[in-house]
Amino acid sequence: LTLAAVSLSAASNMFGSNNSIFSKHLQIPGVVTTSPAGVSAVTAVRQTAPTGATTTTPAGDRVTGRSRLLEDFRNQRYPNLQLRELANHIVEFSQDQHGSRFIQQKLERATAAEKQLVFMEILGSAYSLMTDVFGNYVIQKFFEFGTPEQKATLAQQVKGHVLPLALQMYGCRVIQKALESISAEQQQEIVRELDGHVLKCVKDQNGNHVVQKCIECVEPAALQFIINAFKGQVYSLSTHPYGRVIQQHGKPEDKSILIQSVRGKVLVLSQHKFASNVVEKCVTHATRSERTGLIDEVCTFNE
Repeated sequence: LTLAAVSLSAASNMFGSNNSIFSKHLQIPGVVTTSPAGVSAVTAVRQTAPTGATTTTPAGDRVTGRSRLLEDFRNQRYPNLQLRELANHIVEFSQDQHGSRFIQQKLERATAAEKQLVFMEILGSAYSLMTDVFGNYVIQKFFEFGTPEQKATLAQQVKGHVLPLALQMYGCRVIQKALESISAEQQQEIVRELDGHVLKCVKDQNGNHVVQKCIECVEPAALQFIINAFKGQVYSLSTHPYGRVIQQHGKPEDKSILIQSVRGKVLVLSQHKFASNVVEKCVTHATRSERTGLIDEVCTFNE
């Protein structure tokens, strides 16, 4: 049997705003921050340091816990900052609202060397970034703009953690993006970790989107365990706000099985807030004979 899925609602914007965060160039007293063509503000500051003076990044802000580089960036002191100048600060920037957006935008046009710099720094913190409110977007960008090797390596970081990620608010987005981007072999390795947990995911506000994405992206032959999990669960899933979505996105052969399962329960399900949508879909997609049977069941009901 095969299935196909369409998301219940429009996907939210996952890659941040396009609004520029470089609208103002603040002067640092005593330091020339304007830079020659092709030289960033960070490089210019380092080049103008007095002879013998340290050029390492000063201690960060003790109140916010941010490094000086991130704090200055947030205060728009580096309008020409480049990815290569974030060395040893990639993870910190990824977990910051403005820093994450900056990295996302840069990755779309980054050179291979710049991508590799960012990738090597985030790899050791990949799992924590996947579940981070801002870091997850950077991981998603790599699944979108990374090299095939980088995508495959990140997918390896997902393995062993698929269920907790699928149930987590930000991790579920990473799983969905990964399923859109990786090889069929790795897709199947990931979805196998959901075997035995399908109903738990289907009834979860985050997990149900992952199951839908599995149905949409993965070869049907690898999804038999999902179909098996649905057997005997028609009423339970139809009356659940998330479960009904999965049932509404089967392919014709699967919908016929669903329609047969609904028979005998049409009137009860039709009066339920969520299940009524499933009955409506059954009537819409049924064959002529199936539709006649559903209608007859309602019309011949004897109060």
